[in-house]
Amino acid sequence: MTEVKSSNVGYPRIGEKREWKKALEQFWSGMLNKETFLQQMEVIRLSSLEKQKQLGVDLIPVGDFTLYDHVLDTAVMFGLVPERFTYRGGKVDIETYFDIARGNKDAVAAEMTKWFNTNYHYIVPELTNLTPTLAENRPLAFYKEGKEKLEIDGKPVILGPITFVKLSKGYKESEFKSIVNQLVPLYAQILKELQQEGAWWVQIDEPILATTLTEEDISLYQAVYQTLHEAAPQINIILQTYFESITHYEAVTSLPVQAIGLDFVHDAGQNIASLQKFGFPSDKVLAAGVIDGRNIWGAKLDNKLSLLEEITAIVPKDRLIIQPSSSLLHVPVTVKIEETLDHTLKTALAFADEKLQEIVVLTKGIREGKEQIQDEVNKRRTAIEALNQSSIRNNQQVQTAIQNLPSSLAEREAPYSVRQAAQKTAFQLPLLPTTTIGSFPQTQEVRRNRLKWRKGELTATDYQTYIKTEIKKWIDIQEELGLDVFVHGEFERTDMVEYFGEKLAGFQFTKFGWVQSYGSRCVKPPIIYGDVSFEQPMTVAETVYAQSLTDHPVKGMLTGPITILNWSFVRDDIPRYEVANQIALALREEVEALEANGIRMIQVDEPAIREGLPLKQEKWEDYLNAAVYAFRLATTSVRNETQIHTHMCYSDFEDIISSIQALDADVISIETSRSHGELIHSFEESTYEQGIGLGVYDIHSPRVPQLDELTKNIDRALQVLDPQLFWINPDCGLKTRGMDETVAALKVMVQAAKLSREKLLVKKGE
Repeated sequence: MTEVKSSNVGYPRIGEKREWKKALEQFWSGMLNKETFLQQMEVIRLSSLEKQKQLGVDLIPVGDFTLYDHVLDTAVMFGLVPERFTYRGGKVDIETYFDIARGNKDAVAAEMTKWFNTNYHYIVPELTNLTPTLAENRPLAFYKEGKEKLEIDGKPVILGPITFVKLSKGYKESEFKSIVNQLVPLYAQILKELQQEGAWWVQIDEPILATTLTEEDISLYQAVYQTLHEAAPQINIILQTYFESITHYEAVTSLPVQAIGLDFVHDAGQNIASLQKFGFPSDKVLAAGVIDGRNIWGAKLDNKLSLLEEITAIVPKDRLIIQPSSSLLHVPVTVKIEETLDHTLKTALAFADEKLQEIVVLTKGIREGKEQIQDEVNKRRTAIEALNQSSIRNNQQVQTAIQNLPSSLAEREAPYSVRQAAQKTAFQLPLLPTTTIGSFPQTQEVRRNRLKWRKGELTATDYQTYIKTEIKKWIDIQEELGLDVFVHGEFERTDMVEYFGEKLAGFQFTKFGWVQSYGSRCVKPPIIYGDVSFEQPMTVAETVYAQSLTDHPVKGMLTGPITILNWSFVRDDIPRYEVANQIALALREEVEALEANGIRMIQVDEPAIREGLPLKQEKWEDYLNAAVYAFRLATTSVRNETQIHTHMCYSDFEDIISSIQALDADVISIETSRSHGELIHSFEESTYEQGIGLGVYDIHSPRVPQLDELTKNIDRALQVLDPQLFWINPDCGLKTRGMDETVAALKVMVQAAKLSREKLLVKKGE
């Protein structure tokens, strides 16, 4: 390089107004044929590249776009299709691709889990009995497309082989190295073909380098990247890391690649400290991630310039790339279309496009001197100061309450054994009680009526009448199905976090601030921009109405403080855990309001606790202690007879069982159906002695489960869990499913519960 370059690590896929999501769902529903669908995807993909070009980004990523998920893309690129799908080699067709992600009538979908500690979900590759082949050189195709159609000499983005295998399943630990080595020649072939086509830069993502690794792992990196370098010596490989500081700094920066990408935002200062302590190789380029790729606040440009000055004191400008800390997949596309946001807040925000503008501005400042960008620096400083001085960030009542919090954990009135006896008498539930997680299908009619109400085309009274009609319909359905514990269905809620944010002080919402969660599922995270406080009851009216329609208990449904925190864009001017405690205090008032109005089961969902774990295990304890503190702050003021439930997502709970126990919820339900055996193994290793439900079927797939699948899942769980404590439920909320498939699946679930009860009673009788 001859001068500092600007770069992007990855761009949002969904389009400014979710055009990507709409095309996907129309294709799945049969409204678009394959050819038209792929044409629409191409338009979205190329428009994103063109925009980055117009913004002035030097190194534009290509191949970061996907039809569903980039990890799934990597798997099918290597022909790694699970055996239950009929794949016979060659390029994986689009139908098989989506079957892996979503399942079909004959085969369950592949497991889905969180992408590191983000709210993005990836499809977990399955490697059992499979041998990789290069079914398609996907990065090459996207590189050629950008070059031929837009004259962009793009930077192909590839998920690295070691991270890919680390994120996969279906192999023994002893097989790890051999599987990586099977992939290396295929990666080498990809790079060779890119080199032949003229590609200059290639970004290989290895975020696993930001986790805790062994010396053996680092040795494997050395061997793998030496082979890749020798295969395509004219390619400049950027070994890209993000989300944390890298472990083994000296070894990683010595790897045989031409550039190292480091996160200088989420590294807690460790990457810059390592840079200053150990220096940086004179034969490499540093891709410095100085703009936050995971939050939406405008950067303090003067601070970023100071950081870059520290970096350039060690790394010459002609060996520096300025970029976001990670892919911008995790933020919305652009602030410019948010016409209804408060001006003070809007001017302090930066979504993907604005972050790229910040990158370009900083690059100019380093190239030409900071006086050349002083106007932009001053403008941003003024915007941030105005927000910090606003009344919403200076609520004295909230700040006093936080200052007066005790250091010890909040406690329930009595231990679980006493509460269990009181609740058993109060509820008189059968063995293996059945319930659902909370939401029922949000049909087009539900969404259409909500939109009409928001637009003023439907009065508040008429809208409430409609919501009550939906609640009654589903209470009746639950009665007919024979469920034991009901929910009201959450038809008034757009999203489990957004709904509460709209009713609490301190939150703000965008109109188009969507980000991808999984597949076509997009969420619009709230912006926590001020002090959070309770204003009025948020869920009482709908829950009390539902309870009035039935003698079965109806659960009050709330989202917990850590999930609201992790699934929001959180203000960055105070510690995150302080924000969590503000949310917890507000939720505590809602819990007490539900109990005061006769609701005796209250579910405070924490699906995001596991995903929020820091990437480095040595940081887990502080995070988990804060999560437990906030949950108990929200839930422990109720009487013994009131049953507190919680719900969590995904597997790998073995290492945090003690923290789950410390939440002291009366019942937990855990989303496990795609990886049922793995989680049950956790309970073979660790004892859990409170109520628990392991999701017995997968709600992310449209298929209706078979009875024998569910009974096997139940039987497997009861080998290690006490039947007196076990609940039967789907693995997550049913909001995204259709009505017919939901009713059909729940019928099977209730039938499976009855069969399991009968078997237990017969066994007891013997």
